[in-house]
Amino acid sequence: MSSAAVEVEKSKPRRSVFSEAGVWHAFGAGWRPLWAGFRQNGFSIEWHDFECGRPLDWASSFHPGSVEICLNLDGHAEFSVGGRKAELPPASATFYFSGREPLAARRLPGQHHQFLTVEISRDFLKRRLTENRAGLHPQIQAVLAGDHSASRLAEVRKLTAGQQRLIPALRNPPAPLAGRRVWFESKALELMAEFFFIPARDELFCERQRRVTQERVQRVIELLRGNLAHPPDLLELGRRVGCSPFYLSRTFSQELGMTIPQYLRQLRMERAAELLLSGKYNVTEAALEVGYNSLSHFSQAFCQTMGCCPNLYPLLKKR
Repeated sequence: MSSAAVEVEKSKPRRSVFSEAGVWHAFGAGWRPLWAGFRQNGFSIEWHDFECGRPLDWASSFHPGSVEICLNLDGHAEFSVGGRKAELPPASATFYFSGREPLAARRLPGQHHQFLTVEISRDFLKRRLTENRAGLHPQIQAVLAGDHSASRLAEVRKLTAGQQRLIPALRNPPAPLAGRRVWFESKALELMAEFFFIPARDELFCERQRRVTQERVQRVIELLRGNLAHPPDLLELGRRVGCSPFYLSRTFSQELGMTIPQYLRQLRMERAAELLLSGKYNVTEAALEVGYNSLSHFSQAFCQTMGCCPNLYPLLKKR
């Protein structure tokens, strides 16, 4: 290359590589990449758990030209694109495409935000979906067709019981380290299949029964999560979701693999662990916050669920 060509090459502006790490730097461990393979493998999976004192410009963390699925456990978010506004409440999910048109999204202040995101590049979508376009969601069809100017927001839907179960598995993957990429990719594809294809209109009776069951289970989870210290009893839960307590107990166990009391204890211990990690609660305060009046019963339940006593948990996690 001639010296003149070298000078021209040097004078060209360098394209900056997008990074969302700066957006989450202030939240420390509140942002945790579970699979950081966006550039190498075409997708990434991230867990978010934080509180913000002022509105957070969430859209600045979206990879340009990518599709992102959000499983929103807690906290409210607001979207605005092309004159359309939408709210993402707790226990809901959606996906969106960050094109050249501005996509506004913010997390509301004074709330506890917990959500999981799966970011998917256009190249990954093309590799996996080009030969499977039948029944694709119109938003995804437009991305595959090369229409990248407009940003897009899909409909907001409720989190299913299966998606609820998937989140803790993604946070603590059961696969060995050597098989993590394959395992995480299979879960990303599973979510793509759920979100990126339109279900058939004709619903079989068995499919309807399963959908109703999943909706009831999801509603029970919302009711339990909404009041861990004083949760509704089985009779009240049955009344709130519209079925007998016996039937609800049986279908809940079949759907999630644990009883309602077992699931409630898991929710309580997970919340207690978050409180202990925050440094704002001691063991007694965390126990009372999640509905335990007996410190010994709380400590026993915490050890069985989290694998160590509550006093040691913050020390082990912060190593």
